[in-house]
Amino acid sequence: MGRWRFRGKVNDIPLKTKFLLIYLIGVLLPILVINLMFMGRMTGFIKEREKQNLEISMERARKDIHDFIDGGVAVSHALNTDKTLYEKMDRTYSDPVDFYETFDEQLRNRVTSYIPVNNQILRIGIYTTNPTIVPGGNYHLIDDEVKNSEWYRIWSSSSDPVVVAAYRASQAFNRANTESYFSVIEEMDYYDSYNTFDKLLRIDIDLSKIYDVIVRERDYLDLYLVNGNDEIIVSADSGYRQDASVGYPKLELSAEDREKGVVSVAIGNAKYVKGWRLIGIPQGTRVSKAMLDMRLFVGMLAAAITLFTSLFIYVMLRSYHYRVKRLSRHMQKVTNEKFDLINIDEGRDEIGGLIRNFNMMTARINALINNVYKLEIQQKSLEAERMRAELNFLQSQMNPHFLFNTLNAILVVCTKNNYSDVTDIIKNLSRLLRRLLRWKEDLVTLEEEIRFIDMYLKIEKFRFRDKFEYVFDIEEAALHYTIPKMSIQPLVENACKHGIQAVQGNGLVTVKARVEDGRLRIVISDNGKGIKPEQLREMLLTVRSENTSGNSIGIRNVYRRFELYYNDQVRFNIDSKPGQGTKVCIEIPVKRLQHQGG
Repeated sequence: MGRWRFRGKVNDIPLKTKFLLIYLIGVLLPILVINLMFMGRMTGFIKEREKQNLEISMERARKDIHDFIDGGVAVSHALNTDKTLYEKMDRTYSDPVDFYETFDEQLRNRVTSYIPVNNQILRIGIYTTNPTIVPGGNYHLIDDEVKNSEWYRIWSSSSDPVVVAAYRASQAFNRANTESYFSVIEEMDYYDSYNTFDKLLRIDIDLSKIYDVIVRERDYLDLYLVNGNDEIIVSADSGYRQDASVGYPKLELSAEDREKGVVSVAIGNAKYVKGWRLIGIPQGTRVSKAMLDMRLFVGMLAAAITLFTSLFIYVMLRSYHYRVKRLSRHMQKVTNEKFDLINIDEGRDEIGGLIRNFNMMTARINALINNVYKLEIQQKSLEAERMRAELNFLQSQMNPHFLFNTLNAILVVCTKNNYSDVTDIIKNLSRLLRRLLRWKEDLVTLEEEIRFIDMYLKIEKFRFRDKFEYVFDIEEAALHYTIPKMSIQPLVENACKHGIQAVQGNGLVTVKARVEDGRLRIVISDNGKGIKPEQLREMLLTVRSENTSGNSIGIRNVYRRFELYYNDQVRFNIDSKPGQGTKVCIEIPVKRLQHQGG
């Protein structure tokens, strides 16, 4: 019973609400849960990946800096075991010339040859207490200035054979400023037989190389190279300091830096780098940016999927709901005896089958009702309409018949009294009216249209007497092409009425027709008063507009008929200048025209 009650409640839910619940619970909720779970897992993956990147970045920078120092120490050991160098540095020279000869032969390139191979080495200096050596280049005397220098003080205070020291000293080209030095210092005491004079070896490492390594890893870490006293020797922010300061700044970590997680590694295990460390502070912005990019990607993916599924559900729901609603409304109409068919694309599904069956049922019911109840009424109505049509036809024939009888009576009187001019005009008027009333076909030959215009112009000539003349210039090849009936007469009438009638002196109306360049060209011109430019523009706009009211209705009707027959392949142009007359030109492709033999 409980199952049936639940099923009954489900059946009571409207279709639109059911589809909405299906979308919310069956589509949108799984998308939301899956995206939240995916985002949680991706957050862990990003953090783990960034942690690995930080470790790789830290180890890469430590190794490069350690290799720079080890390279300097290796060169120092190589020079410290160079017996020839010991011999030349421990020798007492008689004079400077004697030293220069030895320098040229043995000492000039003995030290500098190591620098091209080890590009991290900036300079190599050998210091000695031998007073017979002339200082210069890579060779120096240990004098009071050297003994008072910072690097010498660091070496003398250390008991290690090799010392790696960072210190600041005056620049060689500007004594007012100091610059940072990073040196490997070692006493040259390898051979006991050459110990007459003290000898020190100092190899300066290029700090810009270390700075480049630190800056290279800046996307991952803010790196600081510090000595045993926690002094910052090189960092991305302070560089390697070339200014007037004396000491190095201390590394002080803020609470924010500690929250990011400070990483500290020793440069190496050798005794000469004892206390030297590389400290890295992770770039929080990088992790935040990676998280933001991930959230944006997941959000956009979820939005795209949601939008797609929403559109899909909407289309499906509309297809189903719209047709069911139409079916329900038409069923309601049947109860009101309105048997309208459902005129939609019913489809091939179950709803479509219901609509087709409903249309068949409605059509059969409607046919049965019409056959049984309405057939007799319809027959009586048709009979009454037929009689009314016959009466209207007979009545419409009475007026033209009376008019023609009257014209014939006038024609007989004029003939008896020998009024030849009036007789011709009445004949032309009679023919003209008969042609207007006998509108069997809408297309006539140009020859027939010209005959009609000729009758019309003879009547106008009778009215105006000698006020105007007319001329036909028709090419024989153009006469047998068919054009819309009464399509030229309104233009000729306009030429007589608006062009010739309003001017002083004799007027001239010309009708020309030629076949040129595959087109039938018809030109109606007059030498009347012409049209002002602004009026001509307004007329052309009226002619080509859809508005059927206003001025120039006759010309517009002509243009409209040509346009309906020949689409946009008709060229219709009006050329007019005040005081010089008006010319209307019509061009129609002959391939669109019918040709009757002649």
